[in-house]
Amino acid sequence: MRLSYGHDLAVLLDDLVPLLEEIRRPGFSDAEVFWGSDTFSAEWSVVREGDSLRIRARWHSILGSYESLLAERGDVVVPVREFIAEWTKVLRRMVTDIEAERVELEDDDLFRRAKALLAA
Repeated sequence: MRLSYGHDLAVLLDDLVPLLEEIRRPGFSDAEVFWGSDTFSAEWSVVREGDSLRIRARWHSILGSYESLLAERGDVVVPVREFIAEWTKVLRRMVTDIEAERVELEDDDLFRRAKALLAA
């Protein structure tokens, strides 16, 4: 699945930071997230199952019209550590690029929270 760095990732940051914060919370059991960019629109129900996460996705629109292919795959089960590690890579890239380009964000609190996640 392709994401547009300039458009999608900036929008996804609004959902990614709270999701990672929630999953890292010791008592985490479940969360709902709506990924709402122009080329990646989906709703995820994330449920903790022991050391793993079960992700049930409802795909609304994906660049290239891959919704039906993704829906056919069913639920995804992934170890919590792997989920956090993979999304942290994306978050690190975003934070690094925002700092390097001196981009001013509307929500400075969200950026501080993103940096705190990377420092944890």
